[in-house]
Parts: sequence; structure tokens; C-alpha cells
Amino acid sequence: MDLSFPRFDRDADVTVMTADLAVLMVGIAARQAASTTAAIQADIAQSAFVRSLFAPEDGAFNGAMAAALVRWANP
Repeated sequence: MDLSFPRFDRDADVTVMTADLAVLMVGIAARQAASTTAAIQADIAQSAFVRSLFAPEDGAFNGAMAAALVRWANP
């Protein structure tokens, strides 16, 4: 499965979009960022539990297994 971003097609024509679309997109992004859901999600992301899941103290998702793999690779 290829999850990389598609490359820019050099044969495609570049379309210039109006400034109105850019203003609309910025407005949508600002409203989403100021929403209650975004504020709650930011609070959850800053919780110690969530941070410990994605940044464990031993630097591995399973410290014991990481140590076993190092021992196995370096007899």
C-alpha cells in the first residue's frame, strides 16, 4: 500500500483560485480552531495519560520488548 503523497503532475495546468476562496478557507479554519470540540481535544492531548502513550519514558512503546530485541540482535 502506497501512503505517500502523490507527486505534482508537471503536465497539469495550474489553476489560480480567487482570493474569496482563500478568505473562506481561513474563516472555516479559524471557526474550527475556536470550537468547543477543538478546545476539549487540545486539553485531552495535553493530559499526562495521552502524553505517556505517545512519549513513554523509556522511548519505546514496549520497553521490555525493545530491550529483548536489542539483546537478541547483539548476542
